[in-house]
Amino acid sequence: MHEVEKGRWPRRMMQTDDLNLKSQRPLPPLNALRAFDALARCGSLRAAAIELGVVPGAVRQQLASLEEHFGFALLDREAGRVTLNPAGRRLADAVGVAFAIVSRAAEEISSSGSTVRLRLGVPMPMASAWLMPHLATLQSAVSGLEVDIIPVAVNQSLTDMPEIDALIVGGEYRPLPDIAATAFMDDRFGPVLTVGQPSPGLTPPDLADMTALVARTVPYLWDDWFRESGNAPVRFRKRIEVDDLTLALSAARSGLGVTIAPAASIETDLASGALEAPFGFVSRPTGYRFCCRIADRDRKPIADLRNWLLAEGRRQEGKLPSAAA
Repeated sequence: MHEVEKGRWPRRMMQTDDLNLKSQRPLPPLNALRAFDALARCGSLRAAAIELGVVPGAVRQQLASLEEHFGFALLDREAGRVTLNPAGRRLADAVGVAFAIVSRAAEEISSSGSTVRLRLGVPMPMASAWLMPHLATLQSAVSGLEVDIIPVAVNQSLTDMPEIDALIVGGEYRPLPDIAATAFMDDRFGPVLTVGQPSPGLTPPDLADMTALVARTVPYLWDDWFRESGNAPVRFRKRIEVDDLTLALSAARSGLGVTIAPAASIETDLASGALEAPFGFVSRPTGYRFCCRIADRDRKPIADLRNWLLAEGRRQEGKLPSAAA
C-alpha cells in the first residue's frame, strides 16, 4: 500500500509543505482585527465597543495584542483618545477591504440559486442620465442580479469605499494597481447649453461672448476640450463656478450659460431637446471603465455586469455627433 493511502505524506512532500508554512508569517488574531476594524470605522473606543457588544477595555486589550503581533504601534494615544497613525490607516484600508470581500463572498454563497445584489458606484450625472434608463435592460438581460446604484464623486475610488463592489469611472480616473479596469464605452464630452440659446452658425470662437459654467469637481474639462477638439482656448465673458457637474447642468438648462459635460451625463437631455451640443463631442483617450478589485474580477455577478456593460457600450457607438472644429 502506498504511503499516501496509509494516511502519511511522502517525506519529500512533507519537507516542502513544512518549508512553505515556515515562510508564511502568522496571520493576526481575527478578534483583534475585528476590534481594529471597528475602531477605524467608528472613530472611538466607546463606539467600537458598542458595535461589538463588549466593554471598551476589551477593545483596548485586542488592539494591544494586534500591536504586539506586528511589533510596532498602529495607534496614537493622547489625552485618553485613540487614533490611527499612518501605519494604522494603511492597515485599516486593507482590513476594511478584506472584510468587505469576505462579507460579499459569504452573501453570494448563502444566496446561491437566488438573487445576488451588487453595489455599483457611479458618478451622479451618469447614474441618472445613462445607467438608470438602461437598468430595465440589465435586469432582463442578466437574471438573478440586482444592482444598487450608489452615486459617487468623480474622484472617489474603491479604496475609499470598501462597501462598494464595483465602480464606473470616466476618462479622468486613474485606477490603482490592485484594481481591474475594463473599458466599455467611449467617454465623449463637449459644450452644452439650452436649446435655441445660441444664434445660428455658432462657432467655437463665439464662446468668448458667453458665460462659462464650471463644475469645481471637474474644473479641467474646458481645458481638455479645447486641447482635444483642436480649438483655440477663449477667454469667456464671465465664469460661474458651482460645486459639481449636476449643478452646472441644472444651470445650463436654466439658460444661465454654457457648460462642458460628458455625453453620457446628458443623454436624456439631448433626447428630450432640453440641451444641445452645438459643436458635437470629442472622445477622451481612455473612455468609461468598469472597475473592480482584482480579487473580485472572476466572480460571476461581476463578470455578468461587466459583459452587459461591454454589450451596451457597443450599442452606443455612432449615436452621438463628433466635434466640429
